[in-house]
Amino acid sequence: MYLESIDSRYYETPDGRRGKKAIQSDFLRRIQIRHFLLFTVLPPIGTAVAIALLFWYPLGWPVFAIFLIMWSITSVGQTLGYHRLFAHASFKAHPAVRAALAIAGSMAGLGSLISWTAMHRRHHECSDKPGDMHSPNLHGETRSARLRGFVHAHFTWMMGHEYPNVNYYTPELMSDYRLLWISRHYMTWIVLGLVIPTAAAALITGTWIGALNGFLWGGAVRMFVVSNAMWSLNSFLHIWGSKPYKCRDHSGNSGLLALFSWGEGWHHNHHAFPHSASFALTWYRVDPGYYLIRLLQALGLVWDVKTVPAQRLAERAA
Repeated sequence: MYLESIDSRYYETPDGRRGKKAIQSDFLRRIQIRHFLLFTVLPPIGTAVAIALLFWYPLGWPVFAIFLIMWSITSVGQTLGYHRLFAHASFKAHPAVRAALAIAGSMAGLGSLISWTAMHRRHHECSDKPGDMHSPNLHGETRSARLRGFVHAHFTWMMGHEYPNVNYYTPELMSDYRLLWISRHYMTWIVLGLVIPTAAAALITGTWIGALNGFLWGGAVRMFVVSNAMWSLNSFLHIWGSKPYKCRDHSGNSGLLALFSWGEGWHHNHHAFPHSASFALTWYRVDPGYYLIRLLQALGLVWDVKTVPAQRLAERAA
């Protein structure tokens, strides 16, 4: 997928020159801090406000249903779209499905499509080694260092980190004009993800407090829940979790987290076999994201779904 690599810092361009795999600048750091404040700090504040309002305005079924629908849409956009389709090409999809998943994933507020994909591919390339921007295992072995690493992996890494070179990590996405347009309008999709639940709650309840609760629960709380589920993969599941396969990093599995993240909790399995559309890898592990992929395949909307043969699983058993 990538060009010829020299080391973790540079790569060989087609014309024989050496290019940087990741860059840093004051301009990029300002963008990262702004994004951190808007989409990492504000959603928890909105969540606290939403919980406080429950003492005066109990949460009704319409608003709770809006929260579940928006949570499902953006979670599916993240795991099926951003992660399994675009970052790892674990299946192919109809252009309309590709666009819908890209927009749904953007509404989560975890980064634009091309930026997120580039960062995730670099994470896999350097997992738990220098160059991995959110590893919890690069801060030392003392108790305080491990705690600092956990906080970094879950939260503070987003305030400033090396930015992966999209020309190296995402060349095929950069050449897709539809996806490039969607990625460039990232903020539009976030606003849309806030307007939709607000308007839906206002129409259903006919009250201003209903509209406010729609904004808070379908917007802020939903973003808080989706983002923390994804960040837990970086923090909790690179420290704890089962490891049934041979893998070169510290990634682990959590069946409990998999239930709340559409299968993303089978994180170790994914790192062991990153191009598999199934993260569970076996029938007895629950992977709602993979079930949805199979449903879309039955409808003819996706195809070339990649899986791992049983013999290869047995060969890699830890």
